[in-house]
Amino acid sequence: MKAISAKAMGVLRQLRGPDTADAVFEATALIVGTVFLLVGFAVAFPVFWGRELAISGPGSIGVFAAIGGAVTAILAFAAGRFAVRPGEIDPTAVRDGFSVPGDRLRWYDLAAIAFAHAAIAYLGWIGIAELLERSFTGAPVFAFPGAVLVAVAFALTAYVSFLSSVALTPVVLSLVLAVFLVVGAFAAMLASSDVDWWRDNLSALGMSSNSASLAFNLTLIIAGIMVTTIARYATAGLPAAAPQDRRGRTVVRGGLILMGIFLACVGVFPVDEFFLVHNSVATGMVVVFAVVVVGLPWFLPTIPKVFVAFGWAFVLVIVLLAVFFATGYYNLTAVELIAAVLIFSWIIVFLRTAGSVVSVDGLEPVRP
Repeated sequence: MKAISAKAMGVLRQLRGPDTADAVFEATALIVGTVFLLVGFAVAFPVFWGRELAISGPGSIGVFAAIGGAVTAILAFAAGRFAVRPGEIDPTAVRDGFSVPGDRLRWYDLAAIAFAHAAIAYLGWIGIAELLERSFTGAPVFAFPGAVLVAVAFALTAYVSFLSSVALTPVVLSLVLAVFLVVGAFAAMLASSDVDWWRDNLSALGMSSNSASLAFNLTLIIAGIMVTTIARYATAGLPAAAPQDRRGRTVVRGGLILMGIFLACVGVFPVDEFFLVHNSVATGMVVVFAVVVVGLPWFLPTIPKVFVAFGWAFVLVIVLLAVFFATGYYNLTAVELIAAVLIFSWIIVFLRTAGSVVSVDGLEPVRP
């Protein structure tokens, strides 16, 4: 058995080419994609044999590709995290952006991130199938081309998920978070049983009487876990040479973690069942955001002044939106949507800005 395994690894090394970290991961991603291409065709062709399939809807190739794509995304993501273990390829290469001294991603962090990839794959292929259905109205899909299309969907999902996994950094994760929130929110809006949900507020999508409640609330819970993960690791490299720097970094990290917890609680406590708790955590998230942004020049003196002004402008816009709502000019849904976009845009830009700030003593990022 060991001899067979050794031969298989030898073949893979030859296929992958030069034994450098980037070359290995890129070539391995292609191999993983090819494997899922073959598996997808082998599974789909017997299932589709003798049938004329619709592009979207129940029993269609779109649904098949979406469900299979979600499973593929999880498996490929897991394979990527296995491949990125330190010391396997080049001990001197720092590929895993989440590896910090004495700490690594927890299992629940990885589970949340993997689920986000699966959700993006599922909803993405469903959306593409719906678009194609409207472009080719009434067109049937036969077994062979249908199986090929599904196989390509599996391969593409595996390739992207694997590369996302091995190159996972706070910045990459922030982009995954943004895409996940957008896709999850639009899916909930499209699946809503109440076409007039927007007349009330954004939280109406999470009400138990709404068919979209599970998708909406689960999106918020998973996103909240991802924000806490981003907070821990994005602040790991911030300057901490002096006690004041360490305190400031702890405050910023704690604020971001608290925002993630509050965001998850918004999904855990639907507004129609836990009105007071829901509104309290939603308001608390905005308040914590404002405190972190306004106090940033004192918490992190090395942060660029341009970014500080950028954050203050966001806070002023949110305050202006609240005034518009209080005067009846905007409804609550518009205020919540714009505020959410501003908050998560700030988080994404903060991650990039924090990554450019080096320790004042010129050393490697310090232990969080």
